[in-house]
Amino acid sequence: MTKDHDDGRPDPAHRRPGEMSDTAVEALGALSKALETTERARGHLYSFHQLTGTADFQLDEAVRLLREAGHAEEAERVRTELVGRNVTPGHWTFQLVEEYDDGYYRPFAALEAELTDRLAGGRRHLHEAELKRRRRS
Repeated sequence: MTKDHDDGRPDPAHRRPGEMSDTAVEALGALSKALETTERARGHLYSFHQLTGTADFQLDEAVRLLREAGHAEEAERVRTELVGRNVTPGHWTFQLVEEYDDGYYRPFAALEAELTDRLAGGRRHLHEAELKRRRRS
């Protein structure tokens, strides 16, 4: 954990390299914000994955109860048409999660980290640290 100095200066981990422009700090801030939005989207995708899986297992109870109620034909339709169904052609939700992680999320996070290392010496959240300093009363 990093802490600001008592005199209001940001700690060294949040001080921009001397040669870094305001625009570059702002650009990395925008990139970081976009990654944070992607992190949220990824969380929603995992929620979708877990909720869909939960619903699929809940169908077992519906099938059981339909059979118990004497509706074997309807129970069989639910079992054959819905239980274990692909959410997109050929894919269960875990496959969508894997494709998102491998094809979008990981390359996004890697590029954000690479540019932060290259342009800011690995110093993260420079834009936010400077905003904090400006807004401090």
